[in-house]
Amino acid sequence: MSEDLKENVQTPEVEKTRYSDEELAEFKVIINDKLEKARTEYNTLRKVIMHNGSNDIEDTTPSFKTVEDDGAYQLFKEEASQLAQRQYKFIQNLEAALVRIENKTYGVCRVTGKLIPKERLRLVPHATLTVEAKEMLAKKGRN
Repeated sequence: MSEDLKENVQTPEVEKTRYSDEELAEFKVIINDKLEKARTEYNTLRKVIMHNGSNDIEDTTPSFKTVEDDGAYQLFKEEASQLAQRQYKFIQNLEAALVRIENKTYGVCRVTGKLIPKERLRLVPHATLTVEAKEMLAKKGRN
């Protein structure tokens, strides 16, 4: 092959199979920040749920609670409980992402084996699927 032809032939770039240690460290900071905030919110929600109105100033004042007040409070506690459950699951997902960072498998799609784009991981740091894989699985679920 002549030198001119060799210059025009491009060698295929080797596709990255995992993020570098520096990149993983960057994601670890993001995840730890989100984890701290999520735990704070979870603990706040738990306090709301556990509060039953006892040992409070409410006990010393005469009150005429109506059934509606009681029902609204129960609904509020149920909503807080659902939020707490979602927050707990989010915390578990973030903790699992930290394990994947330690194992150096973080950011690898569990369906395709390709790297999940950094932009997606910055927005959803516990993601385990590329957008394409997620859409593919959603389509299969509908059929």
